[in-house]
Amino acid sequence: MTGEPATPLLDTIRIPDDLRKLKPEALEQLAQELRAETIAAVGETGGHLGSGLGVVELTIALHYVFATPDDRVVWDVGHQAYPHKILTGRRDRIRTLRQGGGLSGFTKRSESEYDPFGAAHSSTSISAALGFAIANKLSGAPGRGIAVIGDGAMSAGMAYEAMNNARAAGNRLVVILNDNDMSIAPPVGGLSAYLAKLVSSQQFLSMRELARKVSRRLPEPLHRAAKKTDEYARGMAMGGTLFEELGFYYVGPIDGHNLDQLVPVLENVRDATSGPCLVHVVTQKGKGYGPAEQSADKYHGVQKFNVVTGEQVKSAGGPPSYTGIFAKALIAEAEQDSRICAITAAMPSGTGLDKFAQKFPDRSFDVGIAEQHAVTFAAGLAAQGMRPFCAIYSTFLQRAFDQVVHDVAIQNLPVRFAIDRAGLVGADGATHAGSFDVTYLSTLPNFVVMAAADEAELVHMVHTAVMHDDGPIAFRYPRGEGVGVELPAVPERLEIGKGRIVREGSKVALLSLGTRLAEARKAADALEAKGLSTTVADLRFAKPLDTDLIRKLMLSHEVVVTIEEGAIGGLGAHVLTMASDEGLTDNGLRIRTMRLPDVFQDQDKPELQYDTAGLNAPQIVETVLKALRHNSAGVSEARA
Repeated sequence: MTGEPATPLLDTIRIPDDLRKLKPEALEQLAQELRAETIAAVGETGGHLGSGLGVVELTIALHYVFATPDDRVVWDVGHQAYPHKILTGRRDRIRTLRQGGGLSGFTKRSESEYDPFGAAHSSTSISAALGFAIANKLSGAPGRGIAVIGDGAMSAGMAYEAMNNARAAGNRLVVILNDNDMSIAPPVGGLSAYLAKLVSSQQFLSMRELARKVSRRLPEPLHRAAKKTDEYARGMAMGGTLFEELGFYYVGPIDGHNLDQLVPVLENVRDATSGPCLVHVVTQKGKGYGPAEQSADKYHGVQKFNVVTGEQVKSAGGPPSYTGIFAKALIAEAEQDSRICAITAAMPSGTGLDKFAQKFPDRSFDVGIAEQHAVTFAAGLAAQGMRPFCAIYSTFLQRAFDQVVHDVAIQNLPVRFAIDRAGLVGADGATHAGSFDVTYLSTLPNFVVMAAADEAELVHMVHTAVMHDDGPIAFRYPRGEGVGVELPAVPERLEIGKGRIVREGSKVALLSLGTRLAEARKAADALEAKGLSTTVADLRFAKPLDTDLIRKLMLSHEVVVTIEEGAIGGLGAHVLTMASDEGLTDNGLRIRTMRLPDVFQDQDKPELQYDTAGLNAPQIVETVLKALRHNSAGVSEARA
């Protein structure tokens, strides 16, 4: 007779305090269960899988060894934090990941006390963890700052800026370098694991500090020689000379999937009394799930999938994506112009430049997570006569705003900015929304700012950008599929600052910028059905404005409505300024601006996000009707 099956360990863990009650030998079983739960959850929701699978053991070890949430763990980027969320009181909601009203796909302060810092952009973790460490030191509160940062994120200068200022934190700062690409260290073996455990021990640290004190009493030449001997010996054995120079005590590399190695080393680091420490762990992205391990991208980001087979749910076939159309158009232009080159910041497939790189490897540059460098590098290329295209997501271009201003705009250099993921982006939520690019670029002298209304317009804008050598030019386009319009056989060079009328009317004018044009057309149909003759204009340019067209429409229509997929301060603000400057509102003209609301919108399906934002056809119609009712009320009141 068999007894009742044992309760899964994961079912006994609600928060890390429960985890810390387990015996060390039980942690491996917990890791297997946590990995299975992560796979099952993402199979239902889609999302970032490979990165989370790579840190299952590390997540367990951190919460097991350190006193979270008093010890603040900051996950760089945050898309590897699904196992962390499961262990910190959110398992019951893990199947709501990236859905409307559900858990964020990244760490988020409002979700849990175990998420001390929201992170969805790369390379911020060390700076934030340093802030926590110093704050606790100054206040006398317990707790460390612990940054978990990937080897890719370490390519960004901000990580080194933080490390350069970390000495003051002392032993309250711990950096975990998660190396999942083998890009820094050779393969981990028994010797390196033994050395890591040895050099992180308090005995070794005490002996080393004693040796340092003795060497400082030696004559200066001998002191310098002793210091160099120590640095080079550890550098040759452990690979940490760079980090030592930045003031960190380097430990590693160690196997990030071996809890028998991870836990003792982290315990040694926790109990150390020396300065900041960097622990170098080597992990495998997609670890423990065959389809992910065998995939080229290690299932970095996936749709819903069959957990047994790994087969992802394919979306129904539709029009090509805007990203794909941009890549195809740029390749066609580059075949005719050897001056065209392309730059991306660690997003070659996301921006479509992987296809460009296959065709033109010598003219394609992936600079890593370094948007600031990407922009200034492009400026240098432009200054030397090349025609660089800097393809960066709208949300990531924000990281390089100073370079856009100082190195491009002020010098009036013809850098072409291809701004992908403009507007709302669905499941990635507020951190990845492209809400602000029109606003922050249209304020800059010398800039040309365009927004594609559909795929054909995007092709025209790529060609227009190629031919524009008079200064910087940007064009924005959304994530996802187009609307299915026919692509032009020959691209057209658009006249800078000139829009187009796509529908003629006489009473209401809808001025659209970007892909809300389709909703503006639907709104015009509805308004016509109510007897309101409606003009629809695709302005194409947020800067320079088509002042002739706008003036004509304002003088010939009763209501003018601007519609854009961006924050306040963009198209609407510029149109209002023009109307005010020219006195176009003096005769009772009603102008309304429709834009994204002044909030950071959470994740949801894109169509629902735009509905919440009030930028779909029904809201456009209601905006027009309210303006007309207001106008009628005003006229009636005046007559009375």
